[in-house]
Amino acid sequence: MKIKGAVFDMDGLMFDTEKLLVRFWKESAKYYGYDMTDENVYEIRSLSRKYSIPLLKNIFGEEFPFEKVRSRRITLMNDYIDTYGFEIKEGLYELLEFLKENGYIIAVATATERTRAESYLKKAGVYDYFNAIICGDMVKNGKPEPDIYITATAESGLSPEMCVAFEDSPNGIKSAYSAGCNVIMIPDLTPPDDTIRYMLSGVYETLGDARNFFKEV
Repeated sequence: MKIKGAVFDMDGLMFDTEKLLVRFWKESAKYYGYDMTDENVYEIRSLSRKYSIPLLKNIFGEEFPFEKVRSRRITLMNDYIDTYGFEIKEGLYELLEFLKENGYIIAVATATERTRAESYLKKAGVYDYFNAIICGDMVKNGKPEPDIYITATAESGLSPEMCVAFEDSPNGIKSAYSAGCNVIMIPDLTPPDDTIRYMLSGVYETLGDARNFFKEV
């Protein structure tokens, strides 16, 4: 089936914000007396609260104050970004322009809530590239369930099989794959491993490099 669309994750894929998520999850947890590790944060990347809450409570105990830790993490991260901004991932503008010039429909499927997602996209100057923006608070079941990619492709007027999904995290990859998308990984904090490698149609170092996938298909 011909590829006609592209769906983008946001944090860690378009913007170099995953390292900030790690930093501020750890700082917030520390404030409440919990020693969260990088690996703990990696496990909840792109993961909906339905799954991240029991996961962290299983690690730290039922008394772990998830909502308080999460709320403080959001405040710390927003304050940092308001002051310093965030870095754009290499090749983002080149890939978006390539897709636009070649007539692809482009969408976003991010676990981030809509207000913050739209703010980031506008800060980066890429908001107007997207035909649809589907966020974590707009679907019943977040990643790794397929809902967000099914919704994003439907809003784009396409079937998942007609779309390439760009992801950097295992939970996002599982979501896009189970929806039926062709999944391309642009590794950020972790490389692909055997649990997700079979789900991938390609792995590229940068978003700009991923233009080769469309040229080849």
